[in-house]
Amino acid sequence: MQDTLRIGTLVRGGEAVTVIPQIVQHGFESFNLNFWQTTGETNLVETAARLRELAAEHDFVISSVGIYGNPLSGTGDNADTLASWERLIDHAHLFGTDIIGGFTGRLPGSSIDESIPRFAEVFSELSKRAADRGLRIAFENCSMGGNWQAGEWNIAHNPSAWEKMFNAVPADNLGLEWEPCHQLIGLIDPIPQLRKWVNKVFHVHGKDATIAWDIVKEYGIHGPKSYVWDRTPGFGDTNWVDIISILRQAGYKGTIDIEGWHDPVYQGELEMTGQVHALNYLKYCRGGSFVPNPV
Repeated sequence: MQDTLRIGTLVRGGEAVTVIPQIVQHGFESFNLNFWQTTGETNLVETAARLRELAAEHDFVISSVGIYGNPLSGTGDNADTLASWERLIDHAHLFGTDIIGGFTGRLPGSSIDESIPRFAEVFSELSKRAADRGLRIAFENCSMGGNWQAGEWNIAHNPSAWEKMFNAVPADNLGLEWEPCHQLIGLIDPIPQLRKWVNKVFHVHGKDATIAWDIVKEYGIHGPKSYVWDRTPGFGDTNWVDIISILRQAGYKGTIDIEGWHDPVYQGELEMTGQVHALNYLKYCRGGSFVPNPV
């Protein structure tokens, strides 16, 4: 029997049928498929069919399908992002998942407050489309270099923005694709935040951060020296035992999927070394492998 909280990793949607067979033997229990700005030329029906075969063979699940672009702008490289949201909503059932993840988008160069009406317009319709199919939408909490006043990608990176978003579109199937990394970058303590927001957390990305507090205290956060680094779980500052305990206490039945390709140390030829360490570390933090109780 499998633990109800699986540990997996992110894989590019267009590469999934090639990459998953190469890494699944390391013990990944779930895969989050992600697309950048567009689903492009990926045949979702054929991809889902092949992944169902692999899942049956190796006992993994597709935890989420995600599209990471700006669905509110509809211009340039984001011209297909909104249509890709609709495409993934329509095809999610073929992958066996009920979660579509991604950025909210925002009006380029505009504040979060100025972007909320357009967010409400777009995601009122997308949330209904998803709800009709029994699906949930989970917003990634990365700032993508933006702040409250301006940005190009995402408004869902601050709890005050979450309040505004969920008030503007009060749909039960809208929630968060949460991770502690982005909170630490903003010098927010992720643990009390998770306790407060856990019932809106639909999906968790396994990404951490390390804060150099000596640099913060001497140079601040706007100086020439970097004060924080993205880290793969097991190498960062976050207590993942606390995170998993909070998730379990709230009845979370989803996955934690490692978001690799960011760690400044375990990169390049050490990428999968770092990811497999994170996989085993997160399994340890959840209590190890599932052990059935005696009858």
